[in-house]
Amino acid sequence: MENQELLQEVRAKAQQWLSDTYDESTRKEVQKLLDKEDPAELVDSFYKSLEFGTGGLRGIMGVGTNRMNIYTVGAATQGLSNYLKKNFTDLPEIKVAIGHDCRNNSRLFAESSAKIFAANGIKVYLFEDLRPTPELSFAIRELGCQSGIILTASHNPKEYNGYKAYWDDGSQIVAPHDENIVNEVAKIKPEDIRFDGPDNLIEILGDEMDRKFLEQVKTVSISPETVKKHNNIKIVYTPIHGTGVKLIPAALKEFGFTNIINIPEQDVVSGDFPTVVSPNPEEEAAMEMAIQKAYEVDADVVMASDPDADRIGVVVKNDKGKYIIVNGNQTALLFIYYIITKMKEAGAIKGNEFIVKTIVTTELIAEIARKNNIEYFDVYTGFKFIAEIIRELEGKKKYIGGGEESFGFMPADFVRDKDAVSACALMGEIAAWAIDQGKTLYQLLQDIYLEYGFSKEKMKYIVRKGKSGADEIQQIMNNFRSNPPRELGGSPMKWVKDYSTLIAKNPVSGEEAKIDQKITSNVLQFITQDGTKISVRPSGTEPKIKFYFEVKGELNSRGEFDAAEEKADAKIEAVMKELGL
Repeated sequence: MENQELLQEVRAKAQQWLSDTYDESTRKEVQKLLDKEDPAELVDSFYKSLEFGTGGLRGIMGVGTNRMNIYTVGAATQGLSNYLKKNFTDLPEIKVAIGHDCRNNSRLFAESSAKIFAANGIKVYLFEDLRPTPELSFAIRELGCQSGIILTASHNPKEYNGYKAYWDDGSQIVAPHDENIVNEVAKIKPEDIRFDGPDNLIEILGDEMDRKFLEQVKTVSISPETVKKHNNIKIVYTPIHGTGVKLIPAALKEFGFTNIINIPEQDVVSGDFPTVVSPNPEEEAAMEMAIQKAYEVDADVVMASDPDADRIGVVVKNDKGKYIIVNGNQTALLFIYYIITKMKEAGAIKGNEFIVKTIVTTELIAEIARKNNIEYFDVYTGFKFIAEIIRELEGKKKYIGGGEESFGFMPADFVRDKDAVSACALMGEIAAWAIDQGKTLYQLLQDIYLEYGFSKEKMKYIVRKGKSGADEIQQIMNNFRSNPPRELGGSPMKWVKDYSTLIAKNPVSGEEAKIDQKITSNVLQFITQDGTKISVRPSGTEPKIKFYFEVKGELNSRGEFDAAEEKADAKIEAVMKELGL
Protein backbone atom coordinates (compact mmCIF):
# COMPACT_ATOMS: atom_id res chain seq x y z
CA MET A 1 0.00 0.00 0.00
CA GLU A 2 1.34 3.45 -0.95
CA ASN A 3 1.47 6.08 1.79
CA GLN A 4 -1.75 8.01 2.34
CA GLU A 5 -0.32 11.39 1.34
CA LEU A 6 0.75 10.06 -2.07
CA LEU A 7 -2.58 8.29 -2.51
CA GLN A 8 -4.52 11.49 -1.80
CA GLU A 9 -2.37 13.39 -4.30
CA VAL A 10 -2.88 10.69 -6.94
CA ARG A 11 -6.65 10.57 -6.39
CA ALA A 12 -6.85 14.35 -6.75
CA LYS A 13 -4.94 14.20 -10.05
CA ALA A 14 -7.16 11.38 -11.31
CA GLN A 15 -10.34 13.30 -10.36
CA GLN A 16 -9.23 16.07 -12.71
CA TRP A 17 -9.33 13.54 -15.57
CA LEU A 18 -13.08 13.10 -14.98
CA SER A 19 -13.79 16.62 -16.27
CA ASP A 20 -15.31 17.38 -19.69
CA THR A 21 -11.85 18.33 -20.94
CA TYR A 22 -11.23 14.62 -21.48
CA ASP A 23 -13.16 12.36 -23.86
CA GLU A 24 -15.78 9.94 -22.58
CA SER A 25 -13.74 6.73 -22.98
CA THR A 26 -10.85 8.27 -21.01
CA ARG A 27 -13.19 9.35 -18.20
CA LYS A 28 -14.65 5.84 -17.95
CA GLU A 29 -11.20 4.23 -17.70
CA VAL A 30 -10.11 6.68 -15.01
CA GLN A 31 -13.27 6.01 -13.01
CA LYS A 32 -12.56 2.27 -13.16
CA LEU A 33 -9.11 2.88 -11.66
CA LEU A 34 -10.59 5.06 -8.91
CA ASP A 35 -13.14 2.37 -8.07
CA LYS A 36 -10.59 -0.43 -7.73
CA GLU A 37 -9.96 -1.66 -4.20
CA ASP A 38 -6.23 -2.04 -4.86
CA PRO A 39 -4.85 1.44 -5.74
CA ALA A 40 -1.54 0.18 -7.19
CA GLU A 41 -2.50 0.68 -10.86
CA LEU A 42 -4.05 4.07 -10.10
CA VAL A 43 -0.86 5.19 -8.35
CA ASP A 44 1.37 3.96 -11.15
CA SER A 45 -0.81 5.73 -13.73
CA PHE A 46 -0.79 9.11 -11.96
CA TYR A 47 2.08 9.35 -9.44
CA LYS A 48 4.23 11.31 -11.89
CA SER A 49 4.25 12.73 -15.40
CA LEU A 50 6.22 11.15 -18.22
CA GLU A 51 9.46 13.03 -18.91
CA PHE A 52 12.09 13.03 -21.63
CA GLY A 53 14.83 10.50 -20.83
CA THR A 54 17.67 9.08 -22.93
CA GLY A 55 15.06 7.97 -25.47
CA GLY A 56 12.45 10.72 -25.15
CA LEU A 57 8.94 10.09 -23.81
CA ARG A 58 8.17 6.41 -23.22
CA GLY A 59 5.65 4.49 -21.18
CA ILE A 60 2.83 1.97 -20.99
CA MET A 61 -0.25 2.94 -22.98
CA GLY A 62 -3.34 3.83 -20.97
CA VAL A 63 -5.00 6.69 -19.10
CA GLY A 64 -3.09 8.89 -16.67
CA THR A 65 -0.24 11.36 -16.46
CA ASN A 66 2.29 8.51 -16.35
CA ARG A 67 0.87 6.75 -19.41
CA MET A 68 1.08 7.19 -23.17
CA ASN A 69 -2.24 8.59 -24.42
CA ILE A 70 -3.44 11.44 -26.64
CA TYR A 71 -3.27 13.87 -23.70
CA THR A 72 0.29 13.15 -22.60
CA VAL A 73 1.36 13.02 -26.25
CA GLY A 74 -0.70 16.17 -26.87
CA ALA A 75 0.93 18.01 -23.97
CA ALA A 76 4.38 17.03 -25.26
CA THR A 77 3.51 18.28 -28.75
CA GLN A 78 1.94 21.50 -27.51
CA GLY A 79 4.95 22.16 -25.27
CA LEU A 80 7.33 21.41 -28.14
CA SER A 81 5.31 23.71 -30.42
CA ASN A 82 5.54 26.54 -27.90
CA TYR A 83 9.28 26.03 -27.54
CA LEU A 84 9.85 25.97 -31.30
CA LYS A 85 7.93 29.22 -31.71
CA LYS A 86 10.10 30.86 -29.03
CA ASN A 87 13.35 29.55 -30.55
CA PHE A 88 12.76 30.24 -34.23
CA THR A 89 11.06 33.65 -34.17
CA ASP A 90 13.20 34.80 -37.10
CA LEU A 91 11.90 32.13 -39.49
CA PRO A 92 8.93 32.81 -41.79
CA GLU A 93 7.87 29.17 -41.39
CA ILE A 94 8.71 26.52 -38.79
CA LYS A 95 8.73 22.94 -40.13
CA VAL A 96 8.58 19.55 -38.44
CA ALA A 97 8.60 15.95 -39.71
CA ILE A 98 6.59 13.13 -38.10
CA GLY A 99 7.08 9.38 -38.35
CA HIS A 100 5.75 6.36 -36.51
CA ASP A 101 6.33 2.64 -36.12
CA CYS A 102 4.02 -0.38 -36.11
CA ARG A 103 2.80 -0.11 -32.53
CA ASN A 104 -0.80 0.10 -31.48
CA ASN A 105 -1.89 3.76 -31.37
CA SER A 106 1.27 4.98 -33.14
CA ARG A 107 -0.70 6.26 -36.14
CA LEU A 108 -3.29 7.86 -33.86
CA PHE A 109 -0.57 9.63 -31.86
CA ALA A 110 1.22 10.72 -35.04
CA GLU A 111 -1.91 12.17 -36.64
CA SER A 112 -2.96 13.84 -33.38
CA SER A 113 0.49 15.44 -33.12
CA ALA A 114 0.33 16.60 -36.74
CA LYS A 115 -2.96 18.37 -36.03
CA ILE A 116 -1.54 20.03 -32.91
CA PHE A 117 1.56 21.32 -34.72
CA ALA A 118 -0.65 22.61 -37.54
CA ALA A 119 -2.97 24.31 -35.03
CA ASN A 120 0.10 26.20 -33.83
CA GLY A 121 0.90 27.37 -37.37
CA ILE A 122 3.73 24.90 -37.87
CA LYS A 123 4.24 23.18 -41.23
CA VAL A 124 4.10 19.37 -40.88
CA TYR A 125 5.57 16.61 -43.04
CA LEU A 126 3.80 13.41 -42.01
CA PHE A 127 4.92 10.06 -43.39
CA GLU A 128 2.05 8.24 -45.12
CA ASP A 129 2.62 5.07 -43.11
CA LEU A 130 5.14 3.47 -40.77
CA ARG A 131 8.80 4.27 -41.50
CA PRO A 132 12.16 3.50 -39.82
CA THR A 133 13.44 5.96 -37.23
CA PRO A 134 16.64 6.65 -39.23
CA GLU A 135 14.55 7.79 -42.20
CA LEU A 136 12.76 10.30 -39.96
CA SER A 137 16.16 11.64 -38.83
CA PHE A 138 17.24 11.87 -42.47
CA ALA A 139 14.01 13.60 -43.53
CA ILE A 140 14.44 16.36 -40.92
CA ARG A 141 17.78 17.30 -42.48
CA GLU A 142 16.61 16.75 -46.06
CA LEU A 143 13.56 19.01 -45.64
CA GLY A 144 15.28 21.66 -43.54
CA CYS A 145 12.99 21.08 -40.58
CA GLN A 146 13.55 22.65 -37.19
CA SER A 147 12.33 19.58 -35.34
CA GLY A 148 10.69 16.20 -35.74
CA ILE A 149 9.09 13.43 -33.74
CA ILE A 150 8.62 9.72 -34.13
CA LEU A 151 6.08 7.62 -32.26
CA THR A 152 7.82 4.44 -31.17
CA ALA A 153 8.87 2.50 -28.08
CA SER A 154 11.78 0.89 -29.91
CA HIS A 155 12.27 -2.69 -28.65
CA ASN A 156 9.97 -2.49 -25.60
CA PRO A 157 7.09 -4.98 -25.14
CA LYS A 158 3.75 -4.38 -26.88
CA GLU A 159 2.17 -2.52 -23.93
CA TYR A 160 4.54 0.41 -24.50
CA ASN A 161 4.65 3.32 -26.85
CA GLY A 162 6.93 6.33 -26.99
CA TYR A 163 7.68 9.74 -28.43
CA LYS A 164 11.17 10.66 -29.58
CA ALA A 165 11.80 14.35 -30.23
CA TYR A 166 14.47 15.61 -32.64
CA TRP A 167 16.18 18.92 -33.34
CA ASP A 168 17.12 20.57 -36.62
CA ASP A 169 20.27 18.46 -37.10
CA GLY A 170 18.24 15.23 -37.10
CA SER A 171 19.46 14.28 -33.62
CA GLN A 172 17.35 13.51 -30.59
CA ILE A 173 17.11 16.58 -28.39
CA VAL A 174 19.93 17.26 -25.92
CA ALA A 175 20.58 19.92 -23.26
CA PRO A 176 19.57 22.65 -22.91
CA HIS A 177 16.65 22.08 -25.26
CA ASP A 178 15.51 18.83 -23.61
CA GLU A 179 15.11 20.42 -20.17
CA ASN A 180 13.57 23.54 -21.65
CA ILE A 181 10.98 21.47 -23.51
CA VAL A 182 10.19 19.50 -20.35
CA ASN A 183 9.59 22.85 -18.63
CA GLU A 184 7.32 24.00 -21.47
CA VAL A 185 5.39 20.72 -21.36
CA ALA A 186 4.98 21.03 -17.58
CA LYS A 187 3.16 24.33 -18.09
CA ILE A 188 0.57 22.76 -20.41
CA LYS A 189 -2.91 22.19 -19.06
CA PRO A 190 -5.22 19.83 -20.99
CA GLU A 191 -7.33 22.78 -22.12
CA ASP A 192 -4.20 24.41 -23.63
CA ILE A 193 -3.72 21.58 -26.16
CA ARG A 194 -4.86 22.70 -29.61
CA PHE A 195 -6.02 19.44 -31.17
CA ASP A 196 -7.68 20.69 -34.38
CA GLY A 197 -5.18 22.17 -36.81
CA PRO A 198 -5.84 22.80 -40.53
CA ASP A 199 -5.08 20.02 -43.02
CA ASN A 200 -3.46 22.46 -45.46
CA LEU A 201 -0.38 22.69 -43.20
CA ILE A 202 0.09 18.90 -43.28
CA GLU A 203 1.99 17.40 -46.22
CA ILE A 204 2.22 13.62 -46.68
CA LEU A 205 5.62 12.01 -47.33
CA GLY A 206 5.84 8.83 -49.39
CA ASP A 207 8.05 6.92 -51.83
CA GLU A 208 10.04 9.94 -52.97
CA MET A 209 11.60 10.36 -49.51
CA ASP A 210 12.27 6.60 -49.42
CA ARG A 211 14.20 6.86 -52.68
CA LYS A 212 16.29 9.79 -51.44
CA PHE A 213 17.05 7.96 -48.21
CA LEU A 214 18.08 4.74 -50.00
CA GLU A 215 20.35 6.73 -52.34
CA GLN A 216 22.23 7.94 -49.26
CA VAL A 217 22.27 4.48 -47.68
CA LYS A 218 23.97 3.16 -50.81
CA THR A 219 26.88 5.58 -50.23
CA VAL A 220 27.73 3.68 -47.01
CA SER A 221 29.15 0.84 -49.12
CA ILE A 222 32.96 0.80 -48.93
CA SER A 223 33.69 -2.19 -51.15
CA PRO A 224 30.99 -2.61 -53.82
CA GLU A 225 33.33 -4.85 -55.81
CA THR A 226 33.32 -7.36 -52.93
CA VAL A 227 29.52 -7.41 -52.89
CA LYS A 228 29.45 -7.88 -56.66
CA LYS A 229 31.77 -10.87 -56.30
CA HIS A 230 29.68 -12.47 -53.53
CA ASN A 231 26.23 -11.03 -54.24
CA ASN A 232 24.53 -14.39 -53.75
CA ILE A 233 25.49 -14.96 -50.10
CA LYS A 234 22.54 -16.20 -48.06
CA ILE A 235 21.17 -13.39 -45.88
CA VAL A 236 18.25 -14.17 -43.58
CA TYR A 237 16.46 -11.01 -42.44
CA THR A 238 13.49 -10.35 -40.15
CA PRO A 239 11.86 -7.02 -39.22
CA ILE A 240 10.13 -8.68 -36.20
CA HIS A 241 6.78 -7.21 -37.37
CA GLY A 242 8.23 -3.70 -37.61
CA THR A 243 9.19 -0.87 -39.93
CA GLY A 244 12.26 -2.51 -41.46
CA VAL A 245 10.04 -4.77 -43.58
CA LYS A 246 10.20 -2.55 -46.66
CA LEU A 247 13.42 -0.56 -46.58
CA ILE A 248 16.02 -3.00 -45.21
CA PRO A 249 15.51 -5.61 -47.96
CA ALA A 250 15.46 -2.67 -50.41
CA ALA A 251 18.77 -1.36 -48.99
CA LEU A 252 20.38 -4.81 -49.27
CA LYS A 253 19.24 -4.97 -52.91
CA GLU A 254 20.63 -1.46 -53.52
CA PHE A 255 24.00 -2.73 -52.29
CA GLY A 256 23.72 -5.55 -54.85
CA PHE A 257 22.66 -8.55 -52.74
CA THR A 258 20.36 -10.98 -54.53
CA ASN A 259 19.64 -13.74 -52.01
CA ILE A 260 17.65 -12.18 -49.16
CA ILE A 261 15.59 -14.77 -47.30
CA ASN A 262 12.67 -13.51 -45.24
CA ILE A 263 10.43 -14.92 -42.49
CA PRO A 264 6.88 -14.45 -43.86
CA GLU A 265 5.21 -14.72 -40.43
CA GLN A 266 7.39 -11.87 -39.10
CA ASP A 267 6.92 -9.70 -42.18
CA VAL A 268 3.35 -9.17 -40.92
CA VAL A 269 3.23 -5.61 -39.56
CA SER A 270 1.62 -5.71 -36.12
CA GLY A 271 1.81 -3.85 -32.84
CA ASP A 272 0.82 -7.07 -31.08
CA PHE A 273 4.07 -8.76 -32.20
CA PRO A 274 2.25 -12.11 -32.54
CA THR A 275 5.31 -14.36 -32.94
CA VAL A 276 7.39 -12.97 -30.04
CA VAL A 277 6.95 -12.00 -26.40
CA SER A 278 9.27 -9.02 -26.82
CA PRO A 279 10.42 -7.63 -30.20
CA ASN A 280 14.00 -7.18 -29.04
CA PRO A 281 16.76 -8.60 -31.29
CA GLU A 282 19.02 -8.79 -28.22
CA GLU A 283 16.87 -11.67 -26.93
CA GLU A 284 17.26 -15.18 -28.29
CA ALA A 285 13.49 -15.82 -28.15
CA ALA A 286 12.88 -12.95 -30.59
CA MET A 287 15.46 -14.40 -33.00
CA GLU A 288 14.25 -17.99 -32.77
CA MET A 289 12.36 -18.08 -36.07
CA ALA A 290 15.19 -16.40 -37.96
CA ILE A 291 17.73 -18.82 -36.50
CA GLN A 292 15.53 -21.75 -37.45
CA LYS A 293 15.39 -20.42 -41.02
CA ALA A 294 19.18 -20.04 -40.99
CA TYR A 295 19.62 -23.74 -40.24
CA GLU A 296 17.18 -24.62 -43.04
CA VAL A 297 19.03 -22.61 -45.69
CA ASP A 298 22.58 -22.69 -44.25
CA ALA A 299 22.68 -18.89 -44.03
CA ASP A 300 25.92 -16.90 -44.15
CA VAL A 301 24.49 -14.24 -41.83
CA VAL A 302 21.20 -13.54 -40.05
CA MET A 303 20.03 -10.00 -39.36
CA ALA A 304 17.06 -8.49 -37.56
CA SER A 305 15.81 -5.02 -36.76
CA ASP A 306 13.62 -3.90 -33.88
CA PRO A 307 10.15 -2.36 -34.46
CA ASP A 308 11.42 1.10 -35.45
CA ALA A 309 14.45 -0.28 -37.33
CA ASP A 310 17.14 1.57 -35.46
CA ARG A 311 18.74 -1.47 -33.72
CA ILE A 312 20.44 -4.29 -35.61
CA GLY A 313 20.65 -7.87 -34.36
CA VAL A 314 23.26 -10.16 -35.96
CA VAL A 315 23.50 -13.96 -35.82
CA VAL A 316 26.52 -15.89 -37.11
CA LYS A 317 27.48 -19.56 -37.34
CA ASN A 318 30.25 -20.57 -34.96
CA ASP A 319 32.97 -23.17 -35.53
CA LYS A 320 30.66 -25.94 -34.28
CA GLY A 321 27.93 -25.15 -36.79
CA LYS A 322 25.70 -23.45 -34.22
CA TYR A 323 24.04 -20.10 -34.95
CA ILE A 324 24.69 -17.63 -32.14
CA ILE A 325 23.70 -14.01 -31.50
CA VAL A 326 26.62 -11.62 -31.73
CA ASN A 327 26.32 -9.17 -28.84
CA GLY A 328 26.15 -5.43 -29.42
CA ASN A 329 29.76 -4.86 -28.45
CA GLN A 330 30.91 -7.46 -30.97
CA THR A 331 28.67 -5.99 -33.67
CA ALA A 332 30.21 -2.56 -33.10
CA LEU A 333 33.70 -4.13 -33.18
CA LEU A 334 33.01 -5.73 -36.56
CA PHE A 335 31.79 -2.42 -37.99
CA ILE A 336 34.63 -0.27 -36.64
CA TYR A 337 37.30 -2.82 -37.61
CA TYR A 338 35.92 -3.14 -41.15
CA ILE A 339 35.51 0.60 -41.74
CA ILE A 340 39.01 1.48 -40.53
CA THR A 341 40.66 -1.49 -42.29
CA LYS A 342 39.05 -0.77 -45.66
CA MET A 343 39.68 2.98 -45.43
CA LYS A 344 43.36 2.30 -44.69
CA GLU A 345 43.58 -0.11 -47.63
CA ALA A 346 42.13 2.56 -49.92
CA GLY A 347 44.44 5.27 -48.57
CA ALA A 348 41.35 7.19 -47.45
CA ILE A 349 42.57 7.99 -43.92
CA LYS A 350 43.48 11.71 -43.94
CA GLY A 351 44.12 12.20 -40.23
CA ASN A 352 40.93 14.06 -39.34
CA GLU A 353 38.68 11.03 -38.86
CA PHE A 354 36.97 10.14 -35.58
CA ILE A 355 34.70 7.51 -34.08
CA VAL A 356 32.39 7.64 -31.06
CA LYS A 357 31.32 5.02 -28.53
CA THR A 358 29.37 5.13 -25.28
CA ILE A 359 31.03 4.77 -21.88
CA VAL A 360 29.40 1.37 -21.27
CA THR A 361 30.58 -0.05 -24.61
CA THR A 362 33.67 -2.28 -24.95
CA GLU A 363 37.07 -0.64 -24.54
CA LEU A 364 38.38 -2.73 -27.47
CA ILE A 365 36.85 -0.15 -29.81
CA ALA A 366 39.04 2.49 -28.19
CA GLU A 367 42.02 0.14 -28.59
CA ILE A 368 41.35 -0.27 -32.33
CA ALA A 369 41.13 3.51 -32.67
CA ARG A 370 44.36 4.10 -30.70
CA LYS A 371 46.38 1.56 -32.64
CA ASN A 372 45.23 3.06 -35.94
CA ASN A 373 45.71 6.69 -34.85
CA ILE A 374 42.00 7.43 -35.13
CA GLU A 375 40.54 9.90 -32.65
CA TYR A 376 37.72 8.53 -30.51
CA PHE A 377 35.22 9.96 -28.04
CA ASP A 378 33.37 8.40 -25.11
CA VAL A 379 29.84 9.67 -24.48
CA TYR A 380 26.84 8.79 -22.35
CA THR A 381 24.34 6.15 -23.43
CA GLY A 382 22.11 7.43 -26.22
CA PHE A 383 22.86 8.31 -29.83
CA LYS A 384 21.89 11.92 -29.18
CA PHE A 385 25.28 12.25 -27.47
CA ILE A 386 27.06 10.70 -30.46
CA ALA A 387 25.20 13.16 -32.70
CA GLU A 388 26.19 16.03 -30.39
CA ILE A 389 29.89 15.27 -30.98
CA ILE A 390 29.27 15.16 -34.75
CA ARG A 391 27.52 18.53 -34.62
CA GLU A 392 30.38 20.10 -32.64
CA LEU A 393 32.98 18.81 -35.12
CA GLU A 394 30.94 19.47 -38.29
CA GLY A 395 33.18 20.85 -41.02
CA LYS A 396 36.33 20.27 -38.95
CA LYS A 397 36.64 16.50 -38.67
CA LYS A 398 35.15 13.47 -40.40
CA TYR A 399 32.85 11.04 -38.59
CA ILE A 400 33.39 7.45 -39.77
CA GLY A 401 31.32 5.41 -37.32
CA GLY A 402 29.85 5.15 -33.87
CA GLY A 403 27.95 2.67 -31.77
CA GLU A 404 26.83 1.38 -28.43
CA GLU A 405 26.52 -2.04 -26.81
CA SER A 406 22.73 -2.12 -27.08
CA PHE A 407 22.72 -3.19 -30.75
CA GLY A 408 22.96 0.31 -32.20
CA PHE A 409 25.35 1.52 -34.90
CA MET A 410 25.45 4.59 -37.14
CA PRO A 411 27.84 4.18 -40.08
CA ALA A 412 27.31 7.64 -41.64
CA ASP A 413 26.20 11.08 -40.52
CA PHE A 414 23.37 11.73 -42.98
CA VAL A 415 21.37 10.07 -40.19
CA ARG A 416 21.91 11.30 -36.62
CA ASP A 417 20.51 8.31 -34.74
CA LYS A 418 20.91 4.54 -34.65
CA ASP A 419 20.45 3.26 -38.19
CA ALA A 420 19.62 -0.41 -38.77
CA VAL A 421 18.86 0.25 -42.46
CA SER A 422 22.42 1.33 -43.28
CA ALA A 423 23.90 -1.04 -40.68
CA CYS A 424 22.18 -4.14 -42.10
CA ALA A 425 23.36 -3.32 -45.61
CA LEU A 426 26.93 -2.73 -44.39
CA MET A 427 26.90 -5.92 -42.29
CA GLY A 428 25.97 -7.83 -45.44
CA GLU A 429 29.04 -6.30 -47.06
CA ILE A 430 31.23 -7.31 -44.09
CA ALA A 431 29.95 -10.88 -44.40
CA ALA A 432 30.85 -10.85 -48.11
CA TRP A 433 34.31 -9.44 -47.29
CA ALA A 434 34.94 -12.19 -44.73
CA ILE A 435 33.97 -14.84 -47.30
CA ASP A 436 36.27 -13.19 -49.83
CA GLN A 437 39.13 -13.81 -47.38
CA GLY A 438 38.07 -17.42 -46.81
CA LYS A 439 36.58 -16.65 -43.38
CA THR A 440 33.21 -16.70 -41.67
CA LEU A 441 32.01 -13.68 -39.69
CA TYR A 442 32.71 -15.70 -36.54
CA GLN A 443 36.34 -16.25 -37.58
CA LEU A 444 36.66 -12.58 -38.50
CA LEU A 445 35.55 -11.66 -34.98
CA GLN A 446 38.08 -14.08 -33.48
CA ASP A 447 40.82 -12.53 -35.60
CA ILE A 448 39.92 -9.07 -34.29
CA TYR A 449 40.41 -10.37 -30.75
CA LEU A 450 43.74 -11.92 -31.73
CA GLU A 451 44.96 -8.62 -33.13
CA TYR A 452 43.62 -6.20 -30.52
CA GLY A 453 43.15 -8.27 -27.35
CA PHE A 454 40.36 -10.40 -25.95
CA SER A 455 37.49 -9.18 -23.80
CA LYS A 456 34.09 -10.54 -22.82
CA GLU A 457 31.03 -8.48 -22.02
CA LYS A 458 27.78 -9.26 -20.29
CA MET A 459 24.80 -7.19 -19.23
CA LYS A 460 22.51 -7.95 -16.31
CA TYR A 461 19.48 -5.94 -15.28
CA ILE A 462 17.06 -5.81 -12.39
CA VAL A 463 13.45 -4.79 -13.10
CA ARG A 464 11.65 -2.73 -10.45
CA LYS A 465 8.33 -1.27 -11.62
CA GLY A 466 6.31 1.70 -10.39
CA LYS A 467 7.02 4.31 -7.73
CA SER A 468 8.34 1.79 -5.20
CA GLY A 469 10.58 0.29 -7.91
CA ALA A 470 12.03 3.69 -8.83
CA ASP A 471 12.80 4.32 -5.15
CA GLU A 472 14.49 0.92 -4.83
CA ILE A 473 16.63 1.52 -7.92
CA GLN A 474 17.79 4.85 -6.50
CA GLN A 475 18.61 3.17 -3.19
CA ILE A 476 20.79 0.63 -5.01
CA MET A 477 22.71 3.50 -6.62
CA ASN A 478 23.03 5.26 -3.25
CA ASN A 479 24.42 2.09 -1.63
CA PHE A 480 27.07 1.65 -4.32
CA ARG A 481 28.06 5.32 -3.97
CA SER A 482 28.36 5.03 -0.20
CA ASN A 483 30.16 1.68 -0.19
CA PRO A 484 32.11 1.16 -3.44
CA PRO A 485 34.12 -2.06 -3.71
CA ARG A 486 37.85 -1.85 -3.05
CA GLU A 487 38.59 -4.83 -5.30
CA LEU A 488 36.71 -7.07 -7.73
CA GLY A 489 37.66 -10.42 -9.25
CA GLY A 490 40.85 -10.47 -7.19
CA SER A 491 42.08 -7.18 -8.68
CA PRO A 492 42.37 -3.92 -6.65
CA MET A 493 40.16 -1.03 -7.69
CA LYS A 494 41.85 1.55 -9.90
CA TRP A 495 38.99 3.99 -10.30
CA VAL A 496 35.46 4.49 -9.03
CA LYS A 497 33.95 6.91 -11.55
CA ASP A 498 30.86 8.77 -10.42
CA TYR A 499 29.31 10.59 -13.36
CA SER A 500 26.85 12.38 -11.06
CA THR A 501 29.79 14.39 -9.67
CA LEU A 502 32.19 13.94 -12.62
CA ILE A 503 34.88 12.79 -10.17
CA ALA A 504 36.90 9.57 -10.37
CA LYS A 505 38.43 8.29 -7.13
CA ASN A 506 40.91 5.57 -6.26
CA PRO A 507 39.40 4.13 -3.05
CA VAL A 508 42.75 2.60 -2.06
CA SER A 509 45.12 5.56 -2.57
CA GLY A 510 42.57 8.36 -2.30
CA GLU A 511 43.71 9.86 -5.63
CA GLU A 512 41.08 11.88 -7.52
CA ALA A 513 40.67 12.91 -11.15
CA LYS A 514 38.08 14.87 -13.12
CA ILE A 515 35.88 13.02 -15.61
CA ASP A 516 35.75 14.70 -19.03
CA GLN A 517 32.01 15.08 -19.66
CA LYS A 518 30.01 18.29 -20.10
CA ILE A 519 27.02 17.23 -18.02
CA THR A 520 26.42 14.88 -15.11
CA SER A 521 24.57 11.55 -15.29
CA ASN A 522 23.41 8.94 -12.79
CA VAL A 523 26.10 6.41 -13.73
CA LEU A 524 28.78 4.65 -11.70
CA GLN A 525 31.80 2.78 -13.05
CA PHE A 526 34.20 0.47 -11.24
CA ILE A 527 37.51 -0.08 -13.06
CA THR A 528 40.10 -2.49 -11.66
CA GLN A 529 43.85 -2.68 -12.14
CA ASP A 530 43.46 -5.65 -14.54
CA GLY A 531 41.07 -3.76 -16.83
CA THR A 532 37.76 -5.15 -15.58
CA LYS A 533 35.03 -2.53 -16.07
CA ILE A 534 31.61 -2.57 -14.43
CA SER A 535 29.10 0.17 -15.25
CA VAL A 536 25.89 0.70 -13.26
CA ARG A 537 23.05 2.91 -14.46
CA PRO A 538 19.28 3.14 -14.18
CA SER A 539 17.66 2.86 -17.61
CA GLY A 540 16.31 6.10 -19.05
CA THR A 541 13.48 4.32 -20.87
CA GLU A 542 12.52 1.26 -18.79
CA PRO A 543 11.98 0.43 -15.09
CA LYS A 544 15.39 -1.23 -14.85
CA ILE A 545 18.80 -0.80 -13.33
CA LYS A 546 21.49 -2.11 -15.65
CA PHE A 547 24.89 -3.61 -14.87
CA TYR A 548 27.45 -3.83 -17.68
CA PHE A 549 30.45 -6.12 -17.24
CA GLU A 550 33.63 -6.27 -19.30
CA VAL A 551 36.62 -8.44 -18.40
CA LYS A 552 39.93 -8.88 -20.21
CA GLY A 553 41.53 -12.18 -21.14
CA GLU A 554 44.30 -13.77 -23.16
CA LEU A 555 43.89 -15.27 -26.62
CA ASN A 556 46.76 -16.57 -28.72
CA SER A 557 44.92 -18.60 -31.36
CA ARG A 558 41.41 -19.27 -32.61
CA GLY A 559 41.64 -22.69 -30.97
CA GLU A 560 41.86 -21.05 -27.53
CA PHE A 561 38.71 -18.99 -28.04
CA ASP A 562 36.27 -21.27 -26.19
CA ALA A 563 38.60 -21.60 -23.20
CA ALA A 564 39.10 -17.81 -23.08
CA GLU A 565 35.34 -17.28 -23.14
CA GLU A 566 34.75 -19.83 -20.36
CA LYS A 567 37.40 -18.23 -18.18
CA ALA A 568 35.93 -14.76 -18.78
CA ASP A 569 32.38 -15.98 -18.06
CA ALA A 570 33.56 -17.48 -14.76
CA LYS A 571 35.20 -14.21 -13.82
CA ILE A 572 32.05 -12.23 -14.61
CA GLU A 573 29.97 -14.62 -12.50
CA ALA A 574 32.40 -14.23 -9.60
CA VAL A 575 32.26 -10.43 -9.84
CA MET A 576 28.45 -10.54 -9.94
CA LYS A 577 28.44 -12.53 -6.69
CA GLU A 578 30.81 -10.04 -5.08
CA LEU A 579 28.37 -7.27 -6.00
CA GLY A 580 25.44 -9.25 -4.61
CA LEU A 581 23.78 -9.84 -7.98
